[in-house]
Amino acid sequence: MAPGGNDWLALTAEETLEPEIPIFDTHHHFWVSRPEPAHYQQYLLPELAADVGSGHNVRSTIFIEVRCEYRQDGPDEMKPVGEVEYVQTIADASAAGDHGPTKAAAGIIGHADLKLGEGVRPVLEAMQAASPNRFRGVRHSVGWDESPELANRDIKGALSTDGYRAGAKVLAGMGLVLENSLYFPQLSELAEFARAVPDLTIVLNHIGGLLRVGPYANRDDEVLAQWRRGVEEVAKCPNIIMKLGGVGQLRYGYYWHDRETAIGSEELAGALGPLMDHCIQQFGPSRCMFESNFPVDKISYSYNVVYNAFKRLSKGYSASERAAMFHDTAARVYSVNV
Repeated sequence: MAPGGNDWLALTAEETLEPEIPIFDTHHHFWVSRPEPAHYQQYLLPELAADVGSGHNVRSTIFIEVRCEYRQDGPDEMKPVGEVEYVQTIADASAAGDHGPTKAAAGIIGHADLKLGEGVRPVLEAMQAASPNRFRGVRHSVGWDESPELANRDIKGALSTDGYRAGAKVLAGMGLVLENSLYFPQLSELAEFARAVPDLTIVLNHIGGLLRVGPYANRDDEVLAQWRRGVEEVAKCPNIIMKLGGVGQLRYGYYWHDRETAIGSEELAGALGPLMDHCIQQFGPSRCMFESNFPVDKISYSYNVVYNAFKRLSKGYSASERAAMFHDTAARVYSVNV
């Protein structure tokens, strides 16, 4: 296996393309420590600042829940409030400007169990109190697959349960956003759910959860065809927004992390282009937004390289379409004006 880490990524050095383009990074994490085999044991404001400061014009970012710094006591359903409290302090430090011009965690997405139904309301209210100026919603991932080789994030069919749908309606009524990670065979379930809660803005993470490992390995012809059909189905739901990114994760099966030197942006754009283009063509640029998914995707490529790749693969779109995908869609969806 390749050595990984910042030294390995530094072996693939590139000039930043089009450094003037404003960027809103819609998906990253912070954590104090992670168990092995995580490549990046700590990822906090200094680490993020080093990445976003590598050349691109990253104006602001969205923090996405990752079970960081939960409360250690109190009711289980309230423990995730600790993550919002903690990230609010990081966002305050970033806003003070001590770590560069990027406004990190300008929007904060926490976690709450929507299966609580109406019982999720006090959790959401506590998160609003913890971050009255930045809290924007929650992620409740529902990835499930019958294969033991894949990690299940919730029970089978969570999206169709009465509790999850009742909790989603509470979220919608409070004007908050639902982030959702799942696996691509579940895209039809997400479309059905989105139709049942039409007032809820749903942000679909990581191009809809493509899988190319385990039972989905070495089957690209049928797997990609099924994924494309799923993307087409969810795109028909106007309340779903698509995030373009996350493909550096191991479950996407590209194995870029195994190389002696990290992948460059030209090759990366060639690999990502057909996937991203399908999403953009189905959703339209006004419902698409690029994401870094750092530091998770950092196992495969550097921050400078992935945004160079996004710029390369989006060259064929108009200036306004590119502005939407790099910045404006996110500013609208998350109601962030930086």
